[in-house]
Amino acid sequence: MVTESRHSYLRAPFPRALLTRILLATALCAALSGCGTLYVAQAARGQWQVLRERRPIGAVVADPHTPATLRNRLEDVLAARDFAVTELHLPDNRSYRTYAEVKRPYVVWNVVATPEFSVEPRHWCFPVAGCVAYRGYFSEKKARAFAAGLSRKGLDVTVGGVPAYSTLGKFADPVLSTMMTYGDTELVAIIFHELAHQLLYVKDDTEFNEAFATAVEDAGLERWLDSRGQADRMDDYRREDERDRSFIELFSAARTRLRELYASGLAPVDMRRDKAAILAQLTADTRELQRREGVDYYGAWLREGLNNAHLASVATYYQCVPGFERLLAEQGGDLRKFYAAARELGDLPKAQRHARLCESRPARQSDDSAQRDQDDRVAATHFEYQHSG
Repeated sequence: MVTESRHSYLRAPFPRALLTRILLATALCAALSGCGTLYVAQAARGQWQVLRERRPIGAVVADPHTPATLRNRLEDVLAARDFAVTELHLPDNRSYRTYAEVKRPYVVWNVVATPEFSVEPRHWCFPVAGCVAYRGYFSEKKARAFAAGLSRKGLDVTVGGVPAYSTLGKFADPVLSTMMTYGDTELVAIIFHELAHQLLYVKDDTEFNEAFATAVEDAGLERWLDSRGQADRMDDYRREDERDRSFIELFSAARTRLRELYASGLAPVDMRRDKAAILAQLTADTRELQRREGVDYYGAWLREGLNNAHLASVATYYQCVPGFERLLAEQGGDLRKFYAAARELGDLPKAQRHARLCESRPARQSDDSAQRDQDDRVAATHFEYQHSG
């Protein structure tokens, strides 16, 4: 996973873990047998270890042993956290007011898997708590062991480190040492983004949730930088955003081609050949774009060898962001009114929300999207007790 980039924490390659459901599942597991106890236990243990390492940021700043670079960055975090409350009207709670040193390069490693002939990720589900399209581990060794088992079953698999995760305010999420790989602007942006999730989060609508948080992040960051006399840094941030979109458009186009291939009815041997050709072209196109841009965003993936799971990991909620930007403009830039309007949209059926907000998206679900929703409901009904942290 790349660092020093907006791309690194929002756009993929791996989704940040949302631990709200895993924590609920921990409680449920006590009353259920055969529910994946060992997996749930590692997630609960990892969460507890993170919480145990929290220290108030003020105390870390005041500690004479704190390196000057870390002290300065945490002072900025405190200022941004207060700005989020007073100027952006985001939740005033204990989240991102503490710091935790986790002593490893990533806090969580996510496993994403797909069938050989599908770009739709496998979902792991908890009873009651719901389903997600990745499975997270606080241990890289355990993540890779689980991924190896899936690979032996013929699935396309990828594993990636995640520097930050959120419990959506269920716990007081700390600023993590793994987040210090972000640039100064990105670090503030992720705090605004995660606090926006705490303000509004609609069940089973990743595109809506991420686009809303991204719109809040962008508006908040622009106001934050302007307040500090650093408005020019927003231009750099937007240029980085456009660069990210260029890469994601490549992956999105390849995913569309593969989806069409897998629905074609070709014999497996022919499908396998054409799949390899599409992925080879994507590899070449990505390398060329990296060369032109002078970055190595997806270098690790290219060296690993692209597969369906990589494409399933890439976020594609850009099409919903302009709708939220228009909504904010319609409210005259008033964030409180914007939040209220967004909540009203969140109460609508999913198809209506997306018809109102998302560019180039049909008002009704596509057949494969409807089938995925049905699959999720079936999985939850059968209590397939495996889930991502």
